[in-house]
Amino acid sequence: MPFHWGGQATANALTNPALDPVSRMPEFKACAVAVSAVDNPDTRGDCMHTTSRFLQGVYTFEGQGLGKPVPIDPALTYTVPPGVTSQALYFRGGNSTDEMITIVLMRDGQPMRYFPIGARDGTHVPLRVVEDLISRTQIELHVAAPEGCAGTVVVDLGLLEV
Repeated sequence: MPFHWGGQATANALTNPALDPVSRMPEFKACAVAVSAVDNPDTRGDCMHTTSRFLQGVYTFEGQGLGKPVPIDPALTYTVPPGVTSQALYFRGGNSTDEMITIVLMRDGQPMRYFPIGARDGTHVPLRVVEDLISRTQIELHVAAPEGCAGTVVVDLGLLEV
């Protein structure tokens, strides 16, 4: 059940009002709730429908310089459909080279997030800062690697359409 969105479809409405004494964050994941089935789900006109989307695969690349991120592959491009809001939920990646590379999540041609991946290493980043991608927003995965550095990258970006 999503807890990042507002309105009647959010789990936050079910949580207690307690806050962590240090961070002042709500206890979204640490409170008891009672759950019961809805008699007729079709009568709930306000329920949230979501669709998962993934930009993923194994791709070869050749670096053009750390300051020159380049598209990895056209398959790693996603445009939010009209009338839909999307959110990036996580990124996983792996790097076959002996150099550190960075995967750059681009939004409408501008860098949005950077994911450094060490030499012959991998990374998994849950994107806890929720950021809505509105209709017609285009995102794309690019790679920034030392000039001439060539190898294989494994990428998996999980998205959710609402």
